Amino acid sequence: MSFTLPRFTPPDFSAPRFSQAPDVTLLPAPKDQTAPKQYHATTIFPEYFKIGGRWLLAKESRMDCVAVYENESIAIREFRRLKKGDLVVVGRTEDASEGIYVYPDGFCAESQNPAEAFAFRQSRSRETAYSRDYDSLYELLRHEKEHGFVTWVLGPACAFDQNSRNAFSALVENGYVHALLAGNALATHDLEAGYKKTALGQDIYTQKSQPGGHYNHIDTINQVRLDGSIPAFIEKEGVQDGIIYSCVQKKVPFVLVGSIRDDGPLPEVYGDVYEGQNAMRECVKKSTTVICMATTLHSIATGNMTPSYRVTADGTVRPVYFYSVDISEFSVNKLRDRGSLGVKTIVTNVQDFVVNIRKGLGL
Repeated sequence: MSFTLPRFTPPDFSAPRFSQAPDVTLLPAPKDQTAPKQYHATTIFPEYFKIGGRWLLAKESRMDCVAVYENESIAIREFRRLKKGDLVVVGRTEDASEGIYVYPDGFCAESQNPAEAFAFRQSRSRETAYSRDYDSLYELLRHEKEHGFVTWVLGPACAFDQNSRNAFSALVENGYVHALLAGNALATHDLEAGYKKTALGQDIYTQKSQPGGHYNHIDTINQVRLDGSIPAFIEKEGVQDGIIYSCVQKKVPFVLVGSIRDDGPLPEVYGDVYEGQNAMRECVKKSTTVICMATTLHSIATGNMTPSYRVTADGTVRPVYFYSVDISEFSVNKLRDRGSLGVKTIVTNVQDFVVNIRKGLGL
C-alpha cells in the first residue's frame, strides 16, 4: 500500500454565491486583548474571507481565535494577542453571505459510499478493529518522515515501560519524531528510568516497587536542577537511554508545559501556561501529523490549536492528520467533543501502541 496525499479542491469562487457576496466587514479592536462585538470565531476548517473583491484563505488557523486583516493577508490571532486597532473580521455567518466562508469539504473524496441507515459498530471503541488504522499510519509516517512534520504529544504512561521507552526512542532516532509536547511528568519519569532504572519507584521492566523508590522521581528532578538543565544532567549523570535522551541526542525540540500539581519541576518546564502555549503553538504551526497518547489535557490543548489543513511553502493545501490514542474511551471522545472533529481515535494501551508502531515500521 502506497500513501498519497488527498487532493484539495477549492471552492468555485465564480459561482454567484461567492461573486455576488459582499466584502467582509472589518472593525478595529477597541483595546488590547479585546475583539469588537460580533467578531467571527475561527474553526479547524479552511476559511476564506472576501476583501477587495478577492477571497483570501487564512493560511495558519486554529479554533476559537479571530481573523485579522494585515499586510494584505489574513492572520489568525488569539484574543490575548490582539492589539488595539487591529482590523478584526466581524460576522457570525459562515456561508459567504457576509464575506466569510467556512469550507469543511475540500479533501472529501469525489465518490463516497452512502451510509446505511442501520449498521453495527459505527463508533470507535475498545471493540473496534484497528488493523487498517495501523497499516495506514505506517504508510503515513513513512511519507511524513521525508515530506512532513510529525508532532507527538505524550503522557507519562509512555515512559512507564522499558519496551515502550525503547520503541519511542527508536522512532526518534530514525526520524519519525520532529517535535515532542508533554508535561513535567513524562520527562521526569523518563529521566528517572535512565537515572535510577525506575518509574515512580517501580523497576522499569519488572514493575516491582524498589526500596525507597518513592524518592526516585524527586531525586531525579533535584539532580537535574543541580546540574542546571536536562542536557547537562544527561551528560553528567551518564544517562544513555530513553525518550528525552534520544530527543537531546537527535536535537528534536521538546516543549514541557507544567500543571498545578507538578513536583519540582524540571528546569525546562514552562510554569507560565501562556508562554508554554506559545511554545507549543510554534511546533503545531509546522505540524502535518499530530499523534497524542495518554494525556487528556495536553491532547485537548494541542487539538484546540491544530487546524485540519496546512498551506505548504509552494501554496499547496494539504490535510493535517490528527490521532488520539488512549485506553480510555472517555478521553478520546472528550477530544472530539471539544472541537477536534477530524481526530482519528484508537482505543488501546499506549505502551502496546508504540511497540506496534516500531515493529510496523521495521525498526
